[in-house]
Amino acid sequence: MSVFASLVEGLADLLEPLFQASAAAAAIVLFTAFVRLLVHPLSRASARGQRARAALQPRIAELRKKHKKNPEKLQKAVLELHAKEKVSPLSGCLPSFFQLPAFFLLYHLFSNSEIGGEANSLLAHKLFAAPLGDRWADALGDGGVFGAQGLVYAGLFVIVAAVATFNYRRTKRQMAATAMPVVPSESGEQVPGLGAVLKFMPLMSFMTLVTVAVVPLAAALYVVTSTTWSAVERAVLYRDMPGAAPATAA
Repeated sequence: MSVFASLVEGLADLLEPLFQASAAAAAIVLFTAFVRLLVHPLSRASARGQRARAALQPRIAELRKKHKKNPEKLQKAVLELHAKEKVSPLSGCLPSFFQLPAFFLLYHLFSNSEIGGEANSLLAHKLFAAPLGDRWADALGDGGVFGAQGLVYAGLFVIVAAVATFNYRRTKRQMAATAMPVVPSESGEQVPGLGAVLKFMPLMSFMTLVTVAVVPLAAALYVVTSTTWSAVERAVLYRDMPGAAPATAA
């Protein structure tokens, strides 16, 4: 972790002439952009995989009709189809998995008062008035919601809420455009609770608000930058997918 701390400190020193006291915060944003650039090939591969899965939907629909009374055969047939067409159902998860180490590095780096037996000097850095090692609860205790620190978090919450709303609307459009029958249970009825899960899925974007509120500000800044990047990236990579654009009124 000391190597990573030195990297952040060095990058902050380079950016200090431009960003002054917020140089470390700018370094985190730049670091996040670098991580996202490294992961971008996986994001492109994930987009190709989703297009391939979308192309298989008519054939999967036929399998659902054929094996509607036998969920086990249906599951096996769907897996065999994915294997035959070399389409992985989990390819969309890879970009998120590869970003987790960077997030946890920042989380631990700004959660420890000491690094390598020495005081963690990064905790003295701020984003405007808010220390990068503090949390929203600390800001509320020092000036409240509309205090100097509270306003920094308010700005982040506004960005996250805007991105979450954009993702929510986009996910709802895509789910409506690619709507497909739900896998039946052994009794021939819809799997219990699955409909509620599907309805809840678009709301998952708003969970980022909770993350930003409870993690150190440095990690929150990583989350905000990454989710904003992801929203723009997905809008570009999935622009030709069903439901990618708002429906035009007839």
